[in-house]
Amino acid sequence: MILRARGRTVVFPRRPLVMGILNLNDDSFSGDGSLDPDWAEARIRELIAEGADIVDIGAESARTNRAAISEDEEIRRLAPCLARFAALVADAPRADADQISPPLLSVNTWRPAVARTALAIAGDLLNDMGGLPSPENAAICAETGAALLIMHTVGDPKVPHTHIAWRDIVGEMRAFFLEKLALAEAAGLAREAIVLDPGIDFAKQRDDNLRVYRDLEEFADLGRPILLPISRKSVIGAVLGITDPRERDAGTIACLVAGMVRGAAIFRVHNVRAAHQAVRTMQAALTA
Repeated sequence: MILRARGRTVVFPRRPLVMGILNLNDDSFSGDGSLDPDWAEARIRELIAEGADIVDIGAESARTNRAAISEDEEIRRLAPCLARFAALVADAPRADADQISPPLLSVNTWRPAVARTALAIAGDLLNDMGGLPSPENAAICAETGAALLIMHTVGDPKVPHTHIAWRDIVGEMRAFFLEKLALAEAAGLAREAIVLDPGIDFAKQRDDNLRVYRDLEEFADLGRPILLPISRKSVIGAVLGITDPRERDAGTIACLVAGMVRGAAIFRVHNVRAAHQAVRTMQAALTA
């Protein structure tokens, strides 16, 4: 299996990739973001030193209890960091020899106007949490050569969907992915440029999320890398009774292990160092 992203190629199977989260906002659910550009630049280098293969940069919190920012504000926050990214990572030290270097740059936005402007500056991957309701973001990725992450969800972003009930979450998700793959390909995007994301916690309840972890292998025949956004999720809090997301890193690693043994290819996390060490240890254990 191959992932093509802006002229670069990642060949699977290989050690899963660690995607480090960089929040250019001051209302992240886990309190790890900032609007300070100096902090952002330092954090990018830190993420790479900790083992990030991909850096995922977003300017708007996904929290549904926070108002959306304007497209202009989102671009204003993203643009300087994207423009500086290549220079920042050119000589950044790596955590080990298997780490992708330089790291891939992921732009986290669902709005086509922002995606088009951002990818004109930089970006190997568009991380679209909107669920691809139209082919527009796929067409933008096809035009620029960027890869596209399609996340499973329902309804509009920034709106709570805690009322959603699934009779068969895995079957519904398969149907969703098949539909969106066809939509993206019809827009001119090659299947090799697509990543699939089950959207943990998005329009899903505790048991839905746990079933996704348990039955992740059901998506293997789709032939695309599966990204698991495991970090500090509400499902971990529900299982452990932990309300503070910053106290959920141990549960995050448990979700990483569950995903890795069932074929996940990419893990999106806040604590990159812990995830990188867990992935390396799991890889050694599984291949010994």
